Amino acid sequence: MIQFNGLLAAFLALTFLQLIFFLRMEQMNRNHFRKHGQKVPEVFAGFIDSRKLAQMAAYSWDKSRFSSLHHIVSELLLLIFLLSGFLPGLNDWISAWGFPSMVSGFIFLLMLTILSSLSAIPFAYYQTFVLEEKYGFNRSSLRTWIGDHIKSALLSLVLFSLILSLVLWMIHLSPRFWWLWGFFLLSTIQVLLTVLYPILIAPLFNKFQPLQDQSLAEKITLLVEGAGLHLKEIVQMDAGRRSGHTNAYFTGLGTTKRVVLFDTLIQRHPQEEILAVLAHELGHFKKKHILKQLGLVEFSMLAGLYLTTLLLDWPLLYETFGFKAAVPYVGLFLIGVLGSKSGFFLVPLSMALSRRYERQADRFALHLLKSPENLVNVFKRMAADNLSNLFPHPFYVWFHYSHPPLVERIAVLENQAKSLFRTAHPSRHGVTSSL
Repeated sequence: MIQFNGLLAAFLALTFLQLIFFLRMEQMNRNHFRKHGQKVPEVFAGFIDSRKLAQMAAYSWDKSRFSSLHHIVSELLLLIFLLSGFLPGLNDWISAWGFPSMVSGFIFLLMLTILSSLSAIPFAYYQTFVLEEKYGFNRSSLRTWIGDHIKSALLSLVLFSLILSLVLWMIHLSPRFWWLWGFFLLSTIQVLLTVLYPILIAPLFNKFQPLQDQSLAEKITLLVEGAGLHLKEIVQMDAGRRSGHTNAYFTGLGTTKRVVLFDTLIQRHPQEEILAVLAHELGHFKKKHILKQLGLVEFSMLAGLYLTTLLLDWPLLYETFGFKAAVPYVGLFLIGVLGSKSGFFLVPLSMALSRRYERQADRFALHLLKSPENLVNVFKRMAADNLSNLFPHPFYVWFHYSHPPLVERIAVLENQAKSLFRTAHPSRHGVTSSL
């Protein structure tokens, strides 16, 4: 039976505080656009008109409302799982079959994962076939969408089964030091997945091929060589089969490092702007951002596993949620839930670091290109193509944004260009020295 005590009171208070905080931020962001988004910023003249701005506002509004509803439903389902006695009942039902503890733990956590995934399907369907469809982004057929979810589910099942089985086995073998062995195991798997993702996992969902435009490929080769860098591959992805959004990203480690360009990006942007996008991605490569982020994740994982082992035998944790005794695999789930609630307010730290990396990549691109023009035009065109929010609330940006807001990003680039570059044309820039 669920016990109302200090731990449960703290959990409920944290849950409702997080929910109210999340909903309030979404409302602040919507109101901020409504207040400030009536006029196209001068810097976007020629790329965005009043009609496009209205469409951006509508898309941002609909996305925010959808996100709020999804968050509310997710929190309610979690509370039902935790407070209804469902978890102890599920554990008792599984234990009655007489399986060994490791097998019971595997089944228990697998069933919870499946239930969580099933509850997310209606929202994923709505996002693709209602929200994205409404604004002309969805290009995925129902068959493709279902196929992607099946492949994703099977892949997740394999990885989940492997990792969970090994973690439960280590808890059984070494109750005191499993967290350390678990860290080495999970770190190894994570690095392997980072290395293998571009060549084994991503191709399950998209087709990747060398750039078809040979002229562009030659220019890219010159750009990469001019930066003193080496990449195994720069490929294009058939993103347009599923979505009309444009983007590019850097992925992989070691010999699998590659830059991936969406085919929608290639179709909509002139070559000079695609080169600017590539220059930005090369900045991430040059600054070793993936390695740094991976290192931070590893450190966080080590700390989290150590904290988990300290709490795993805490009787109050189990009594609070209706369990008569400590059950390690149940503890893993409960600690994970409590950790996610506490970690919610640490999100701004990771977002701040991500924005810092994006600024560094922008600055690298600026040095490489010797001009902000093409990179700035990329941001403008992508903002129009993706219906980006040009007027996010500063607090919302601080908490949620992994990239700097576009208006700020463009202003920073242009200001950096003025201070970094000097030319011999005083009539144009008022200076005579050169960099």
